[in-house]
Amino acid sequence: MIRIGILGDIGSGKSFVAKHFGYPVFNADHEVSKLYQEDRNVYRKLKKILPTYIYEFPINKKQLSEAILFNNSNLQRITKIVHKEIQNKLRFFLKKNRNKKIVILDIALLLENKINKKNDILVYVESKKKDIARNLRKRKNYNIRIINKFKNIQLTLAYKKKNSTFIIKNNYTKKSVVDGIKKILKVINNERNSS
Repeated sequence: MIRIGILGDIGSGKSFVAKHFGYPVFNADHEVSKLYQEDRNVYRKLKKILPTYIYEFPINKKQLSEAILFNNSNLQRITKIVHKEIQNKLRFFLKKNRNKKIVILDIALLLENKINKKNDILVYVESKKKDIARNLRKRKNYNIRIINKFKNIQLTLAYKKKNSTFIIKNNYTKKSVVDGIKKILKVINNERNSS
């Protein structure tokens, strides 16, 4: 099984790119949202460490945001609990898709949490800053302070780009993304066939 990890800035269109590969996608953001909505165990753990903010189920993202903005260490504490659960979900996803030729990992902290493996193919999604800003402003719970807190716990974009196998330019059109993906898959298939 080939694992393709998608890297890039917050709002650069990683999920958009991931789903256009046409292979099973593990979307960590989607899984985290499901945890907040469905997992009482996660709720209990978060309520225990952040009782002032987390006090109703399903977990309200607005309350999480308030906790994160109040104190820098709260983001780390939330991440620690959530990361463990996401690791379990990822294991299940990989097991379920073990017979697939390729799987796509859309995980914001792929490198930071050392989820990537040595043989993973890393694809960096490159977008213009103004396009990213416009894309982020469209989000329902847009809050630039929260976004900056998340950026602070991530590796630099320069590092991610340098360590990527491929770079895909996303100008927020399906064609640019699909064309980029075709080229990447062609190279991967050629390398597999020649080895």
